This record gives sequence, structure tokens and C-alpha cells, in this order.
Amino acid sequence: MSKKRVIVAMSGGVDSSVAALLLNQAGFEVIGVTLRLWTINREDNSPLHQGCCSVEDTDDARRVCQELGIRHYVINAENEFKKHVVDYFIEEYQRGRTPHPCIACNDRIKFDFLLKRSLALDADFIATGHYARTLTGADGFTRLLRGIDKGKDQSYVLFGLQQHQLQRLLLPVGRFPKSSIRSIAAENNLPIADKPDSQDICFIPQGDYRSFLEARLKPTVGKILDTNGQLLGQHPGIEFFTIGQRRKLGLSTGEALFVIALNSEENTVIVGAEEQLYSQKFLIERINWLTREPLSPVNVDVKIRYRSSMVPATVTPRGPDALVEFIQPQRAITPGQAAVIYFEEEVLGGGFINTIGSNLPGTKPSLINSIG
Repeated sequence: MSKKRVIVAMSGGVDSSVAALLLNQAGFEVIGVTLRLWTINREDNSPLHQGCCSVEDTDDARRVCQELGIRHYVINAENEFKKHVVDYFIEEYQRGRTPHPCIACNDRIKFDFLLKRSLALDADFIATGHYARTLTGADGFTRLLRGIDKGKDQSYVLFGLQQHQLQRLLLPVGRFPKSSIRSIAAENNLPIADKPDSQDICFIPQGDYRSFLEARLKPTVGKILDTNGQLLGQHPGIEFFTIGQRRKLGLSTGEALFVIALNSEENTVIVGAEEQLYSQKFLIERINWLTREPLSPVNVDVKIRYRSSMVPATVTPRGPDALVEFIQPQRAITPGQAAVIYFEEEVLGGGFINTIGSNLPGTKPSLINSIG
């Protein structure tokens, strides 16, 4: 009986490298695939930049595959990455929203694009180095679970997966804490055992997203208003602001002010006191249910940022959208970011934050207020 073939998305980092190692040890026929996503000019990049997808990362992935004795391929996905990740990133900021490019990359590139390409290699599965787990029941339904290492759990960025993708997905490192993954890499002489984790957005050198946007857009100067509609100053473009921001507002009011809302139609930035950042209700748009969609309100936990904690909430499905109401108000709920729904260890679904429950001047009337 032939071995099951698995395509491992290899970024050149320790997590995806150990994923390939574990699957190889488990008896799979493993093929490493590195996606070329974005070409960065090294002269523009700081030596401290800890993104991914560089030439050095590709070389690291190739070296690991040589150590494991498995095949390695590089697939050019730059056009797809630009369309589905970079262009989306820019457009969301133009709309006064704060995007999450890693979620777009996972949805449209690492799983959708890679899964389709894996068919050409007659693969049974694809695998990544994400810290999450899958569990398939007797009914054939596959659930997405949080990683064992809660400090590294990456289930938040995987909420957009479809059932047919989950059923062909292997996540071997999600069963281990990060410390064990590094130990496994060292014990098996993988050359990337001590390599630092990537931290920056891979297509933005030095993490300076404002310079990246400014080079590709023509920002329009607009008004900065307080929550009473009073003019406080001017801004260089709403693309350079996000909800909760305090620094680089260009104001000298003598008080601590935070970005409360952004209005792309009016090209205004609304600022206010920190307590005005707190909201209790919001709408999720483009919701994806990994489980069967509930028919009535459900009491769950919701995360509104990758690094935030899960917070108790009630979620009411509304077709392609859902209404979320937290038990306690939460700080800086940000349009464009993901809201992911959990029940205990399982990811039930998620979507993108749209309308926040507020009535600030200069913003559209809140859908939340109109539906109670």
C-alpha cells in the first residue's frame, strides 16, 4: 500500500520545518513547498526585520528538506499574493478599516491556492506549521481546535477555512508547546532550530506600514474632530490611523486623546477620551461557520484581536452577518479586524468586524442602534 502524500507549506521557519519532520517520521510521503509571495529589496530592509518569504527563508526550507531527504519545490504565487493580500491591505486602510493580512494570506494563498496546486502533485493532504488542531469525528465532520500551547495558539487566523479544506489539513505542531518544537528541531539536527520567529508583516520592510501605504497611495488631508464635532486639527490621510491609536495624532490639546472612529466618506478622524473606546455590540460581516450555523443566539467566547483574550458574548446569526454582544464592554473594537467565535476549545466560526455600536458625529448611523 502506497504512503499517503502530504504537501507541507514550508516558510523556512522552525514550525513548518518540524511539521515536515513529524509527518516524515509518521510515515507520510512528504513534499516541501515554499511559496514565493513577495520580493523585498534587501537594501530597503533592516537587518532586524523578522518577516518571512525572503530568499534566505527559501534557502532554509531547501536545507531542511535536504536534511530530511524529501523533495522541495518553490511555487511563484506573487501575482495571487498581490491581488488577494497586498491590494486588500491597501484598500482596507483606504476604507478607514484595519486589515489583517495574515488571515487573507491563509484563506486565499496558503490554503485555497496551495490546496489547488497540491492536486497537481496528487497529494492527499496539505500541512502547515500553525499552532492549532483538527479533530474528525465518526460522522466525518472535521472540527478546528485551539493549539495545546495557548500562548502560541493560531486558530484565530484559520477561521475562514471550509470543511473540504479542514478534512485535508494536517497541523502536526499544534499538539506541542513551542519549547518542544524547538527541542525536536535541535534533536534532529535541523539547521533552523534556533532561528527567530517571524514577527513583521512579510511585505513591509521594518514594519513601517505608513511608508508602505504612502508610496502607493495619494492620501487626502482631512479634518480631525472631537466627539462633539468640534474641529481640532488636520490629518494627512485616514489610511495612517486605526481605532485606539494615541500617538502621531499631531494634536496639542493638553489631554490624552485616542482615535475613536474613522469615516472614509467624510475623510474625518474622530478622537475622544479613552472611555469612549469601549463598546459592547458590533456586527460581524462575511461570517464563516466551521460548524453548522446555529439557528438561535448562542452563548460563546469571542476574540477580537489575535493577541486578545477570549471574552464571553452572545452571538445572534443574521444570515451572512451576525450580531455580537459582549457581557462587558470591550476596548477598541476595530472594523476590518476579525472576530472569531469559540466554544471551549473549538472554533465555531468568525467574520470581520463591521459596524460598532456608537453614534459619533461624522460617522454613519449605527446599524447596531437601529436593530437594538
